[in-house]
Amino acid sequence: MRSVRLVPGSRGRERPARTSPAGGVPALPWLAGVAAAYAFAQLVLVVPGTGLGWDETVYVSQVAPRTPAAFFSAPRARGVTFLAAPVVALTSSTGVLRVWLAALSGCGLFVSLWVWRRLLPVPVLVAAGALFCGLWVTLFYGPQVMPNLWVAFGALCATGCFLRAVRDGGDRRARTGLLLAVAFTALMRPGDALALVLPLAGAALAVRAWRRPAVLVVLAAGVVLGGAEWVVEAYVRYGGLAARLHRAGEIQGGWGLRLALGHHVRALQGRTLCRPCDVPWRHPLTAAWWFALPVLTAGGLVVAARRRRLPEVAVPVSVAVCLAVPYQLLDYAAPRFLLPSYALLALPVALFMTAVATTVRPPARGAVRPLGATVLALALLVHVGVQYKVLEKVVSRSGDSRDAFARVVGELHRLGVRPPCIVSGTEAVRIAFRAGCASRQTSGHDGSITAAELVAVAGRHPVAVVVSAGRATPAYARGWHAEPLPPLPGEPAGLRVHLSVPPASGGVRHS
Repeated sequence: MRSVRLVPGSRGRERPARTSPAGGVPALPWLAGVAAAYAFAQLVLVVPGTGLGWDETVYVSQVAPRTPAAFFSAPRARGVTFLAAPVVALTSSTGVLRVWLAALSGCGLFVSLWVWRRLLPVPVLVAAGALFCGLWVTLFYGPQVMPNLWVAFGALCATGCFLRAVRDGGDRRARTGLLLAVAFTALMRPGDALALVLPLAGAALAVRAWRRPAVLVVLAAGVVLGGAEWVVEAYVRYGGLAARLHRAGEIQGGWGLRLALGHHVRALQGRTLCRPCDVPWRHPLTAAWWFALPVLTAGGLVVAARRRRLPEVAVPVSVAVCLAVPYQLLDYAAPRFLLPSYALLALPVALFMTAVATTVRPPARGAVRPLGATVLALALLVHVGVQYKVLEKVVSRSGDSRDAFARVVGELHRLGVRPPCIVSGTEAVRIAFRAGCASRQTSGHDGSITAAELVAVAGRHPVAVVVSAGRATPAYARGWHAEPLPPLPGEPAGLRVHLSVPPASGGVRHS
């Protein structure tokens, strides 16, 4: 398969040239191979035994036909629920859902790399895909019902389509791809879509040859199309767009002039959420690649400048920075937040590494540099080993959590808590979903019911209020029957549940 490089033409326009940036390497089998390996690695290393996380449970419950939906807070967007819906509508099996998303994420990786085949050599794209997929966070979130990885695919695809569209005004496929990629990103996370579009629009205005009104219209249309559902829901459920944005800021801890770099570094030890991020930094080796990333990116920019491919690298770097900045203004961190930036920075890093490992000679044939290739191979071997150990720990913790919740739900069923029912208090979302109940909170970010309303419901259906050891029992539940529950992760001292089960249910009665 031949690819096309765009070179300056007459009248300020650009025309396709016959030279191939791929160096004659066929794109389809190599990129498909990377995508298939990514999906297979998920099936082997992540899918077996992992249970739904807290955020995942919220998303899945929105489309699960057999379980009441959990409270959907203001910052969330429903895009990822649409990906899960086809499987959730047919089965409640978490394993089947994981397999579906693993396959889907493999396809997402392939598409997002495929659009770059006319911009960068195929070996660079293969290396970029392998580097990105080799991170524990990329593997772990591939089969998860979380939006950040899909934002990464959308951003990578949109950036590639943008470069093709601004360099060739006749590339209608690139404009269509740009529209769909931006809209997809906005559907997943509207805020990230804005961070994606701003640097692209800025590049289109800054480079005179790229000033194509159609491209700017497509960028704006993509944000509007993808973000329309979020905006409409703001007026339907949250009292307007301004109210939803204000509430979203409150839930996320507000925005301020603070730097969360240290939080992100510590989270790379295997913390899926670092909030509050006051954990000690016990394993610095897990963040070695993170500190090397800026240096390797700079190296990629230098190589791109020498090979006259600077736009193909500078634009994704600028987009990556813009996508990362908002997450440095929070007072907490999660490795998944920076997945879009990692996906884009994988391109310059891969370009630099392939340059170190090979000598390119006309016509674009590479000769291996033994010393450079050996050093890179050893460094990558250590890197992959560290990533695998962290992934193993995170997956094991997820499996332990799944088993712990199963024990808690089993105990609640034994005590007579069965649908229709309500669970409130500690870990109410995950416990309720697994028990087939509704989750309701009387206070906090997820407050969705008053204490009086909860007591009123308790007269008709079982209500279980889960309380952590050492915490005070809510006033409305102090006269209810109390029972101990098995411990959950993060609650080593155990839990207790206060139950109100109507006598007709045959379960536990009021004490």
